[in-house]
Amino acid sequence: MVGYTALLLNVVAFLFSLDLVRSNQINSSPRSFKISENVTFDCVDIYKQPSLSHPLLRTHKIQMKPSVSRPESNYKAGNRDNSKKIRCPDGTIPILRTTKEYASNARRFEEMHLNPLSADSPGTHIAGVRSTSAGPYHGVQGWFTVFELNVAKDQASYASIYLGTETNFIQAGWMINPGVFSDQRVWSYGFWRGKDGKGCYNLICPGFVQVAKDDPIGYPNEPSPFVGSYRFFIHQDKQTGNWWITELIKDKPNVDIGYWPKELFDLLSDGAKMVGVGGAVQASPSGSSPPMGNGSFPNGDREDSAIFTNIEVLDSNYVQRKMNYFPTNYLVDSEKCYGLRVGKKVLFYKNPLGFYFNYGGPGGNSCGV
Repeated sequence: MVGYTALLLNVVAFLFSLDLVRSNQINSSPRSFKISENVTFDCVDIYKQPSLSHPLLRTHKIQMKPSVSRPESNYKAGNRDNSKKIRCPDGTIPILRTTKEYASNARRFEEMHLNPLSADSPGTHIAGVRSTSAGPYHGVQGWFTVFELNVAKDQASYASIYLGTETNFIQAGWMINPGVFSDQRVWSYGFWRGKDGKGCYNLICPGFVQVAKDDPIGYPNEPSPFVGSYRFFIHQDKQTGNWWITELIKDKPNVDIGYWPKELFDLLSDGAKMVGVGGAVQASPSGSSPPMGNGSFPNGDREDSAIFTNIEVLDSNYVQRKMNYFPTNYLVDSEKCYGLRVGKKVLFYKNPLGFYFNYGGPGGNSCGV
């Protein structure tokens, strides 16, 4: 009997030890993810994320998903993959750990240079397409390739989709900006500007509401000559008026990353006056402009230069159409340094690229102001 009792106690102790180990594993599950030397994401309670401290959002109720799911991608779509380096627990979302220097650099770049709706900023050059005469628009999407480029610390090169007005706008895409991110990597990003001209990149200031637990609004890609591609869709929720950003990935579920609440804007409640897609660069103060796209002029071969494909717009009735269904303007402000070549439709050939164009160029010292 004593031997049986001792055996029973040993079994109970063993089972208790298993529960203790399992409990420790749960309690010690990571809440921070170090992606590289200077890039760490912290998992934060979704209801305690910094954006909810914005004065306009103190009574805001988080929308966990769009009221209407966007169709899964039938086209060649984004293949960006963070290899699930971030796996925040349920109920939390990833927030980039930032420094005062990072925030200061990002604000300075935004205040001095960024205007995706025009090339008014000194040293800004663009190559892309835009539609302004058939609004209001409720969304824009595009698939675009991503490349590693040699960009100086006082320069920037990016590609994006955007929509808005002259003073309220939203932009999303990829960027190489050593002055902000302190590296040469390609970063995905979102940007907004709303009431009183206020706004910022990603989560540098309160505003954007992050919902996805594994896919942050801004994320660095590993260096390689051809980094991959993105397919982003900015779209207004018909029921709430919030502006969502969704990443469409071929053969995988869409990722609803998060949204810019309607409260942030005073001119976008009924949609946007303009939509656009394209590449842009910011020259250094010396006047030297960085490469755009993959650094090559479009020459007629779709694969020799950077490309935007399947560019589509949500019209005033939330119907999704190719952008060239509407009157579309082609924009290139420095033909010496950058180019734009719109794809042509071939009769009796179903084009899987939809409405598309190639763009980019090497930049240089004679691109103009």
